[in-house]
Amino acid sequence: MSVETIARRYSSALADVVIKSGETDMVKSELRSWEMLFTANEQLAEVFSNPAVPYANKKGILDQIIAKVRSGRTTGNFLRVLLQNNRLVDLNAIIKRFEAELEERSGNAVAKVTAARELTDGEKAELIASLARSTGKNVKPEYIVDQNIIGGIITQIGSTIYDGSVRTQLENLREELVNG
Repeated sequence: MSVETIARRYSSALADVVIKSGETDMVKSELRSWEMLFTANEQLAEVFSNPAVPYANKKGILDQIIAKVRSGRTTGNFLRVLLQNNRLVDLNAIIKRFEAELEERSGNAVAKVTAARELTDGEKAELIASLARSTGKNVKPEYIVDQNIIGGIITQIGSTIYDGSVRTQLENLREELVNG
């Protein structure tokens, strides 16, 4: 099973719980803190990913850290479930998918917009309006400049990619010429 599928399942279940309990912001913040903790402490991440370390030891370590950082009940229980199912190593992917899930449920969509140059305010407004019409959601853009795409725009919303880059058009043309 892919990490993306795993992240989708866990994040969806967690979103159900936090929306119902009203703990959305708190759990999101606590999970970000846990992500930073694992990123800053490679040895800790290594212990939780090492199959040679017994589950009881991992659980004891996790429980001690949960108590020390005073994580909320929902976050603590979620981390314990991840540990029990050997998915604590997928925490970063789960957090990203969880945040995206919350955005989707609130009627928002995050759009990663990659352009060869900085877009003008008018171009940005036109693009966002077009994306809002096509998705039916409030679009929150994240702009990236990548001169390697030569020209045009690549937009990613969730797993959908709209590729209008000159680089891709040239690659497609090259393939057509080669394959006849």
